[in-house]
Amino acid sequence: MARFSVTSIFKTIKTKLNNIKFKASNKPIPPIPEAVWRDPIYFIAFGLGSGTMPFAPGTFGTLLAIPFYLLLQPLSLSAYLTFVILFIIFSSWICNRVSRKIHEHDHPGMCIDEFTGFFVTMINAPHSWYWVLLGFVLFRLFDIWKPWPIHIIDKNVHGGFGMVLDDIVAGIFAMIVIQILHFNQIYIAHGV
Repeated sequence: MARFSVTSIFKTIKTKLNNIKFKASNKPIPPIPEAVWRDPIYFIAFGLGSGTMPFAPGTFGTLLAIPFYLLLQPLSLSAYLTFVILFIIFSSWICNRVSRKIHEHDHPGMCIDEFTGFFVTMINAPHSWYWVLLGFVLFRLFDIWKPWPIHIIDKNVHGGFGMVLDDIVAGIFAMIVIQILHFNQIYIAHGV
């Protein structure tokens, strides 16, 4: 019987997709450090391997955050907020540490910050697949689009916290939209 692991699955997908050429921007993509598959800190920073995808690593990182969010969904709001705050601190530390080691600020493959942004997006979100899907789409929209002040934060705030902060703000924007939509849904449903 074949043995599978997360790393072997991602390596297989990466190998298959490396043959496909995608051009997202003119900026050359830095190489993925081999330490991603050997060092747990790198593995976490690169979104449990999802950041090694040759295109849209942030989107794959956000997709991988969904099952973790679903595990956290039963928490009370205060417990979830505590987790999110601790995760922000942890992911900032990880991003800072790995970016210094690889001499690359905000490597596109380092997508632990997408986990953070998605967790922020889902603060106090209603429990339904619809809201998870909407949270995913809204977070990716704000993270890619980078409206004011996200693009300013992305360019001017450095270090580990700077790498995470633009995703936190994108998550806050997405969370606000979800809360407004949920409030309107309740308002319309009760005819208030």
